[in-house]
Amino acid sequence: MEDSRYRWVIVAAGGLLGCVAIGGMFSLPVFLQPIAKETGWSVTGISSAMTIGFLAMACTSMLWGNLSDRFGPLPVVLTGSIVLSASLALASLAPSLIAFQFMFGLMVGGSISAIFAPMMACVTGWFDTHRSLAVSLVSAGMGMAPMTMSPFAAWLISNHDWRTSMQIVALVVAAIMIPAALFVRRPPALAAAPVAASGDAGQEGMSLGQVVRSPQFVILLATNFFCCATHSGPIIHTVSYAISCGIPLIAAVTIYSVEGLAGLGGRIAFGLLGDRFGAKRILVFGLLAQAFGALSYAFVHELASFYTVAAIFGFIYAGTMPLYAVLVRENFPLRMLGTVIGGTAMAGSLGMATGPLAGGLIYDTFASYAWLYIGSWIMGLGAFFIIMLFKPVPAQPPVALQGVAAR
Repeated sequence: MEDSRYRWVIVAAGGLLGCVAIGGMFSLPVFLQPIAKETGWSVTGISSAMTIGFLAMACTSMLWGNLSDRFGPLPVVLTGSIVLSASLALASLAPSLIAFQFMFGLMVGGSISAIFAPMMACVTGWFDTHRSLAVSLVSAGMGMAPMTMSPFAAWLISNHDWRTSMQIVALVVAAIMIPAALFVRRPPALAAAPVAASGDAGQEGMSLGQVVRSPQFVILLATNFFCCATHSGPIIHTVSYAISCGIPLIAAVTIYSVEGLAGLGGRIAFGLLGDRFGAKRILVFGLLAQAFGALSYAFVHELASFYTVAAIFGFIYAGTMPLYAVLVRENFPLRMLGTVIGGTAMAGSLGMATGPLAGGLIYDTFASYAWLYIGSWIMGLGAFFIIMLFKPVPAQPPVALQGVAAR
């Protein structure tokens, strides 16, 4: 009974950690113009720190996930929280653009990946029922960042210079995340028997080599890459597209807010549907709907239609994301969840990194964003067709029985 109650504490801690961590990274767009104005650094150079951050997340996700499998999520998440706050503080003191890109890009991005995969793995390990809902609630917490940390950063920058503002953000990150990380515990099944913990589908006999070579792992990586490449461009460039359609900046920014707010509902709704109808079935539907949602942006030019598409698109793309962790939990060994979820996060981060660059190149070449949304639609169809190939991992005999059979 105690474990049953405490699993919701894990969900709350995961949502809070994700919200503050993502909010710390996404404070950069708020600080972008003040940094450029004060330092003389180029906007392109400063904003590229975000792309570097996504790449750093991709490169470190599996590493942090593997460490959480070996040593438990608490030391990994606690380390990530400390490094994140320290990185933000150091970035505020950066004397040059290269130093800023290193501190805010590599260090912030690398430390955030210590939160995402370990916490998703931890939460899925705690739940045998209501698993999709639990993961979706953690994801919803992360989705709160644009509505909490970003306005806070905007308020700070209106009253302080960017360096002081970023230092305050670093202090807030430390004050919230470090205590929250102390509530994180290893799932009871692993805490009692880290090696022999039973999995849902009898996959505990799989080795790490078998896991990473399995077609299911490859399919999940490819699907997540194409899925994130689908929504990356629309998320990052739609405000700019709306401005090019003649919509005022202040109104255009609210499109992103509508998308984010709808995403909160999408995460909860898709989580409930995943528990009722199965994670794969809902993910397949969501990926197909996401593809056409992205394409819909190419046909809108007025604020009201932007709001409509943003609400639908945000609801769908945000709802699909937590379902990957549920599929991992249902098909791979419990003791390797961090590593496998880290792998999917790596692929997703690489997909997210494509959006800023691709959108900029397309607009510079064609003076239009139409091909960005057409390309996103194609990427979305790719994700849909790839996930259709996913079949549950066949049950593996326990390690002990494998040894008996060999003799």
